[in-house]
Amino acid sequence: MISRVLAADLPSHVGAQVCIAGWLHRRRQLKSMTFLVIRDRSGLAQVVLSSAEQVAAAAELPEESVVAVAGTVVASDQAPDGAEIVRPVITPLSGPAQPPPFDLYRPAVTAALPTILDHAPASLRHPRLRAPFEISAAAVAGFRAALDDLGFTEISTPKIVGSATESGANVFGLDYFGRAAYLAQSPQFYKQAMVGVFERVYETAPAFRAEPHDTARHLA
Repeated sequence: MISRVLAADLPSHVGAQVCIAGWLHRRRQLKSMTFLVIRDRSGLAQVVLSSAEQVAAAAELPEESVVAVAGTVVASDQAPDGAEIVRPVITPLSGPAQPPPFDLYRPAVTAALPTILDHAPASLRHPRLRAPFEISAAAVAGFRAALDDLGFTEISTPKIVGSATESGANVFGLDYFGRAAYLAQSPQFYKQAMVGVFERVYETAPAFRAEPHDTARHLA
């Protein structure tokens, strides 16, 4: 059993037998050789198909099919990060995928917003559409790390409250088991209470304001 490695780690495994797993990002067919590009959470890996049998088997796999690829890692200046997999054994891990709504391997997003939203589980795999989530995660991680280093304690405050928590802003009302309730506009009240417990507190969480999306003050 060969342990799985990530695509970004292939350069450190040159000469070794490895297994990668992910989505079939792209098939590149040249005159004498066919390449498969496999995408996982870390990046892209290039797989070289050199036999007619391998090429024929790979032709049955649509892009975005989930596969495992076992083979030998070799150095290559033309491959992503300078390494690729040769002599592969390709194992489908799911049934053939439905074609994505647009080519996910192209640098630009060619679909309109309704198409992107209607096919979000597939369309958000595109690097440009996935990037905002990665940037947001990195920003929150940096925010947390900075405050943790300063001795702050992260808390989680209620998001359903019995009354408006801040004047001057509209609220989202809801029926909470027969009682009137609202989505919290701000965690300020709870943070002030917890300061008396921990001295330093913070929260990374949403607040809800029933207001137009584009205002000079804040977003809905």
